[in-house]
Amino acid sequence: MPNKLSGAIFIAVNLVLSVTGFAKAEDTPRYAFPQHIAYAPQTIKPNHVSQAQLDEHVRAYYNHWKAHYLIRESGASEKKPLYRVSYGSANPEKTVSEGQGYGMVIVALMAGYDANAREIFDGLFLFSRQHPSRIDKRLMSWECKKNSAQTDSAFDGDVDIAYGLLLADRQWGSAGQINYQASARNVITAILESTIGAESRLPLLGDSVNYDNNKQHNQYTPRSSDFMLAHFKAFGRFTGNAVWNQVVSQSQSVIDAIQCQYSPKTGLLPDFITSKKPAPRHFLEGEHDGDFYYNAGRVPLRLGIDVLLNNDALSRKQVQKMSTWLQASTKGDPQKIKPGYKLDGMSFSDEFVTFFVAPFGVAAMTDPNQQAWLNAIYDTVYNKHQEYYADSVTLLSLLAMTGNYWDPTTVQ
Repeated sequence: MPNKLSGAIFIAVNLVLSVTGFAKAEDTPRYAFPQHIAYAPQTIKPNHVSQAQLDEHVRAYYNHWKAHYLIRESGASEKKPLYRVSYGSANPEKTVSEGQGYGMVIVALMAGYDANAREIFDGLFLFSRQHPSRIDKRLMSWECKKNSAQTDSAFDGDVDIAYGLLLADRQWGSAGQINYQASARNVITAILESTIGAESRLPLLGDSVNYDNNKQHNQYTPRSSDFMLAHFKAFGRFTGNAVWNQVVSQSQSVIDAIQCQYSPKTGLLPDFITSKKPAPRHFLEGEHDGDFYYNAGRVPLRLGIDVLLNNDALSRKQVQKMSTWLQASTKGDPQKIKPGYKLDGMSFSDEFVTFFVAPFGVAAMTDPNQQAWLNAIYDTVYNKHQEYYADSVTLLSLLAMTGNYWDPTTVQ
């Protein structure tokens, strides 16, 4: 753990990084922040503050995120600087593929506000290429530490990396030093070949599942937060491969099965699922593997974005089930949202964690009857900062809540 002085230096150096630099003409984005996307019918945004204020809140949150978590590496690749998303002052040497994916999506969406967005984006992608999975080299090692061996992949990190590349292609085109379109196609092909179940058509935990032939972790044991339906639909539109429709329908089928049989009151999903049932304790990470915990907390964000961008009726029904329950259980007070629940709604702790709150703002956007609930959630999180994971998910949620999250395969 760094001392207070080193932590201050860490933040100060990165704050300078976040506000300096000048854009080259070829770096001018086609879809500069803010975009103010017209989302699907019967969806809402916070309506108690102006759009200009919403945009400014995102800019401020992004500045904080950059200052605390974005690191410019000393090495270089192809004469370009490398960037990575770190755990912040608590563990600045650690980077995971999930964070790298978050970073690529966030930076691509913030292009136009951030004059250095393209340089940073390229550096994030090149860093991911320098840390490939030990199994499928087209994917990223899920954890990257100095002088540590390569690991296998983690599904969500690669999916966000691929989505970020599609965003970059729409922002800047693919005629530069990095062919974003070709790179996206390469990563998406690897995701399909190495991390989608051949028969189940469900997301695998990573590329080690088939490789290691582990009977406990198999093609029917997905992580619920890997049901990134809007990403899958974008991949289908980009590649023209109808298999992604199967991945969407199979994922929604599993969600339905869990909500009908194991969380009929709450609609909550567990972190991990085994053959359409909540995973047992210590299935992969710990005693809460079968609960709504630090993986499943992203589900309202993922399903909510699918509604906003694709007007998916089933995703709307599924995400509204959990959103309606949570509003009622907290009596409309987001401060009472707990950091984790049993599927029946029993909570574990009274601690306040923005990670569990912000995604429900995106969920609330799918129901016009939850306008006051959405406004309250927004007020609770837009200026609160905690740590890398919570802040990254909150920033993605703010981009959605303010109308600044878009699909590169459908944006006009």
